[in-house]
Amino acid sequence: MAAPDLFRVVIPARYASTRLPGKVLLPLAGKPMLQWVYERACASRAEEVLIATDDERVVRAAQAFGAAALMTQATHATGTDRIAELARARAWPQTHIVVNVQGDEPLLPPLLIDQVAAELSAQRADIATLATPIGSLDELLDPNVVKVVCDAQGAALYFSRAPIPWDRDGAAGITPRHFHAARRHRGIYAYRVAALERLARLAPTVLEQCEKLEQLRALEHGLRVHVGVACEQPGPDVNTLADLERVAALVAP
Repeated sequence: MAAPDLFRVVIPARYASTRLPGKVLLPLAGKPMLQWVYERACASRAEEVLIATDDERVVRAAQAFGAAALMTQATHATGTDRIAELARARAWPQTHIVVNVQGDEPLLPPLLIDQVAAELSAQRADIATLATPIGSLDELLDPNVVKVVCDAQGAALYFSRAPIPWDRDGAAGITPRHFHAARRHRGIYAYRVAALERLARLAPTVLEQCEKLEQLRALEHGLRVHVGVACEQPGPDVNTLADLERVAALVAP
């Protein structure tokens, strides 16, 4: 993997998670989950790692473990909007790369942070993201697994919670070739600042609202999204208490 251009990491950390309120500060093997994410980001090649939040409790916790945390508006609908506010406030150059590392990814390999930045550095794209192979019919059919299909150059054609591509003859016609045609999208993004700010200015789109997938807004407005194949399998993210317990078992001393 080629070294990426210089890049920053921003971790959007909203306190009021719908499914697991306050999850970014929940304890995980003796420290807040957000600290695990921050330490993973600091182990990457990023020149700077910042936390963007809407809650003073997150700021205080971040300061306690030595992180720089900045307050952003409480009205943001997405992490992208939160990062865009920070980019504008700091007047980052339009060509610079920012990586969005979500605050519920305590086991994200630092190498994937470097990879997504390198993918954007090497491509004529507005946004880069990563995906992993789909290994089973259950995974293909699971609406909680976001699928992506790409063109021959790796540009995203569509993201969906539905099984894509779908065989004309139904589930009985699905074979391993379908698993190769689609991949499982992983929610890490690298943006050029210009694309980040443009995306944040755009209104939600019909496809985005149907699928509840923000990346469809980028595609509907003609932004090029490059999808790289993750060079390492990411660990599980945390959306529920059961997820937190599963991750806690993995990191237990």
